[in-house]
Amino acid sequence: MSGVCEYSTLVIRVGTSGWHYPRGRGTWNGVFYPARGRTKGFDELSYYAEHFNTVELNSTFYGQPRAEVCHDWARRTPSGFEFSVKLFQKFTHPKMYAERLAGQLPAGDDQVARRQIIAALGRPTSADLDEFKRGIDPLVAAGKLGPLLAQFPASFKKGEAEQEYLQILLEGFRGYPLAVELRHSSWSDRFAETLGLLNAFEAAWVQIDEPQFRFSIQQNRIPNVKGFYYVRLHGRNAAQWWRHDAPEDRYNYYYTQEELQPFGDALDAASHLVKKAYLYTNNHFSAQGIANAVMIKRQLGQPIDGEYPPEFVARYPQIRDAVRVRATLDLRQG
Repeated sequence: MSGVCEYSTLVIRVGTSGWHYPRGRGTWNGVFYPARGRTKGFDELSYYAEHFNTVELNSTFYGQPRAEVCHDWARRTPSGFEFSVKLFQKFTHPKMYAERLAGQLPAGDDQVARRQIIAALGRPTSADLDEFKRGIDPLVAAGKLGPLLAQFPASFKKGEAEQEYLQILLEGFRGYPLAVELRHSSWSDRFAETLGLLNAFEAAWVQIDEPQFRFSIQQNRIPNVKGFYYVRLHGRNAAQWWRHDAPEDRYNYYYTQEELQPFGDALDAASHLVKKAYLYTNNHFSAQGIANAVMIKRQLGQPIDGEYPPEFVARYPQIRDAVRVRATLDLRQG
């Protein structure tokens, strides 16, 4: 099945990175979703889709997408909804995948052989590529597949081997809209080379916002291809970016309207140059990304769909004049 998406006429889509955050201090329960009293079949995805027309999938980073799950996601969302799908970690975070693999394999006396096995199993194969594509086929068939996201870690530096691997990955996903997130400054230091490689495959260079460090990539917020534009806002919690009690703490950041303004302006400008533009807020702690996504939609003059629980509006009063407040949360069945 071809991976090429049929884009709708709506140019700019704004949503969040993920929709399911049930645990921890930064849970969405009791903020965006009901904390208690919900019926057994309350459907978070369907409820989310009443408010936004796109979401970025995080779960596919931790495990290969499964066709039956993707089919169910498509069923639970309205026509025109789009899923941007993050690539499985084996494609972009081999060290993380190898560490996970090592924890699953039994210990042995021959550590050299064990390391060699882990290294061999950790290398992406054509079978992995085919498995990923089969998994997302239902989203393609439903017309609900947005871009794929290749999110590389800050440790992925530009070198001959890394550039060669990126080229192989781009070739493997040719025919799919692929957004590439690069975080290390070595890629922007050799801007023309990086741009040339991405452009050759019509891949979007992801525009990111995150805490700035000496090795952080430098970007100009300008689209590099005409197909689509892709923006991710991670927050600016520099104090807890590398050292935190829980991984969710890294994304505990709430953008002000002044901080969001340049991204809304960039989206608006890009919409005149590309077929489609996506922005996802990844500052998911306590649904801060939901509030910031609403603020961006308001800046762009987009309709603010759905109704918001009073608890959410009380926590984020900056959006009070932009949303409809629901008196009692509808605990509907999925």
